Amino acid sequence: MRHALPAVSALALAGALIMAGSPALAQQAPDIDAARMNEAVRVLASDAFEGRAPASPGEEKTVAWLVEQFRAAGAEGGGPDGSFVQVAHLSRTRQDGPASIAATVGGKTISLERGPDVLVSSDRPVNHITVTDAPVVFVGYGATAPERQWDDFKDVDVRGKVIVVLVNDPDFEAAEGDPVAGQFDGQAMTFYGRWTYKFQEAGRRGAAGVLVVHETAGAGYGWSVLQNSSAAPKFDIVRADPNAERAPFQGWIQRAKAEELFSAAGLDFAALKTSARRADFKPVVLPGLTLSVDFGQIADKVETKNVLARIPGSQRPNETVMYGAHWDGYGVGTPNAQGDKIYNAAVDNATGVAALLELAHAFAEGPRPKRSVVFAAWSGEEAGLLGSTYYAANPVWPLETTVANINVDSLLPGTEIDPNVVVIGKGKNQLDDVLARHATQAGRTLIADPAPQAGAFYRSDHFPLALRGVPALFPAAGFTGASAASRDYVQNRYHQPTDEWDATWKMDAAAADVALIYAVGRELADGDQWPEWNAGTEFGPARDASKASRR
Repeated sequence: MRHALPAVSALALAGALIMAGSPALAQQAPDIDAARMNEAVRVLASDAFEGRAPASPGEEKTVAWLVEQFRAAGAEGGGPDGSFVQVAHLSRTRQDGPASIAATVGGKTISLERGPDVLVSSDRPVNHITVTDAPVVFVGYGATAPERQWDDFKDVDVRGKVIVVLVNDPDFEAAEGDPVAGQFDGQAMTFYGRWTYKFQEAGRRGAAGVLVVHETAGAGYGWSVLQNSSAAPKFDIVRADPNAERAPFQGWIQRAKAEELFSAAGLDFAALKTSARRADFKPVVLPGLTLSVDFGQIADKVETKNVLARIPGSQRPNETVMYGAHWDGYGVGTPNAQGDKIYNAAVDNATGVAALLELAHAFAEGPRPKRSVVFAAWSGEEAGLLGSTYYAANPVWPLETTVANINVDSLLPGTEIDPNVVVIGKGKNQLDDVLARHATQAGRTLIADPAPQAGAFYRSDHFPLALRGVPALFPAAGFTGASAASRDYVQNRYHQPTDEWDATWKMDAAAADVALIYAVGRELADGDQWPEWNAGTEFGPARDASKASRR
């Protein structure tokens, strides 16, 4: 049962947090304005912004509004040459007409309907995708993880074949005592469990296509979440040789349909799924079964914009504390039962962007930080972390001197301050200790992600920078299932047109969360510490390599 803390103002909470980290600043605690946050969410999530899809009229309105708001907050441009924007170059593909998808086995044809049965798209910048009679191979979880002594592919050549993979990691459903239990962090999904990794691995290995078998528990969301957003444009960063990195098609298949195909080929899907939890698993060809896929798409190149604002440091301006949140949503997509086709993306993630604006106000109105503070409103998160991926490859501020990246994604409306602060990826680096100290002063406690199987640490914009070594902190609320409100949001509004602002909203609790992460960033910006990744995490070596440049 959720217990509410005694009601406190965000201003009072901010004062307590600042006092905990820096007594000299206690009388200068900022006012985290819940009403101003709420108004920012209302504006960004209104129909006028058309769901804030990248490379759309909604983007133009969003970027212009954000630049105006950051400037009004007192921040300067944090982009190239002092501008407020960084242009990211993307490849875009959009559905063009129906798709024909059919399996053939033993003279029988099994038709698959795009939408209810299977979802297919392509990141290749071409206008038509045709795969004819490709053999189908089951490759278990599709993971190649030498550091975990795991290789699902063994020496099997999957070039020109369609691979079918399971969602999540090999140990996700492993019982206690199973040899694989804990080998991939148990219920906490690793990057190998993410669909993005499985798609990328298929491309690297020259597969003709890849289908991930959807199961709600392993994916962390229902089929409707995928289906409702499937008609939206797909984006990728522009690649020198996309054919070498992306399979001709990629997508998802309902488990029931996968079972039907396996059965038609004389195989037991459930038994093969169980066998895939063993390190000695080898890929299995579906005997006599081939898959044909044919669909049109519109392919072009577009530009999108990250919005970057900055408060320059007074003593060490070349060292950066970064806050980030993605401004994009799904735009205009598949209508729901009520005919609403605008994915307003209020919680996810107009709330995070509203938090960035409040943080900019707080740092601009307070004492000048010793280190610079950058506020990054990323584009393209919902399309695969594209804005932050572009920045990680083309940083405006050097990553080796970026102290930390604090990610803000999906704050829930409400007035009760939850005593538990969910930390996505808890235990991965030393930023937890900084957050815990301030949370304790506010009477709050850090807890781990209650839904680790969803792999949220690998699904938000801190991740591309983490891959390059930047320590990340991701306190979260909206999609964790940590409270009744969060569970209701995930079940009924997450990535749906119903993720809308309404006039009953208050952002008092979210303002308290912003006060907390302000205190963390303020301590880092005024201190000289360099948080590190904890031993054994996959990001430590990249950070270690950057230490020499700071000496």
